[in-house]
Formats: sequence, C-alpha cells, structure tokens
Amino acid sequence: MKFATDRKRVEGLGSSRTGTHHFWVMTVTSVALLVLTPLFLFSFGPLLGEPHDEVVAALSHPFRAIVTALMLIVGLHHFRLGVQVLIEDYVHGLTRKISILVMTLVSYGMMATGLIALAMIAL
Repeated sequence: MKFATDRKRVEGLGSSRTGTHHFWVMTVTSVALLVLTPLFLFSFGPLLGEPHDEVVAALSHPFRAIVTALMLIVGLHHFRLGVQVLIEDYVHGLTRKISILVMTLVSYGMMATGLIALAMIAL
C-alpha cells in the first residue's frame, strides 16, 4: 500500500514549459513563410526549365540568393518543428526520442547541404 499523496504522485509530471515557445516559433516561421514563399516563387519560378548557365547566373544575384537561403532556413526549421509535433503526438517511448533526433538531424543536414550548394553556385 502506498502512502503518497495525490500531489506527490504527480509532482514532476506537469508541463515542460516549452509549449508556448514552440507555438510562437511555429507562428513566426509561418508568417515568415507567408512572405518568403511568393518572393521565392516569383524570383525562382521563371528559372524553371532554363539552361544551367542561366540558372547559375540568376542565383549569383544577391536578392535571389538571399531569398533562396532564407527559404531554405525558415522552411526547413518550420518543417522540423512540425515533424516534431507529429512525432510527439503519434510515437511513444524510446522510439519518440530517436525519431525526433533523426528528423532534427535530417532537417539540419538538408539545410546545410542546401546552403553549401547555394554558396557554391552564388559565389
């Protein structure tokens, strides 16, 4: 028979105090994507189907390179946060921690790869 009070049984199991921060970061990245997506589409869209040399020349302009870099950074950060919420809702136990770690590494890896490729093209 346990003689612990109700409060003692639930102490330490409460809020992790990170939900509000996570919500605000998701909101800020969503608003940033509302601005960045049309900029990216209008600056990069006309380049679809063009020869390689023209795309490289266009991405060497600072505005297009900066918009593409911001789209990579903000978009993949928003992706990481969204996938984390999805994993937290539907995966349990040790698999949850491993899945969040793997998806964090994948998103930051994609971000780094994209930025390195963009730097090689733009510079």
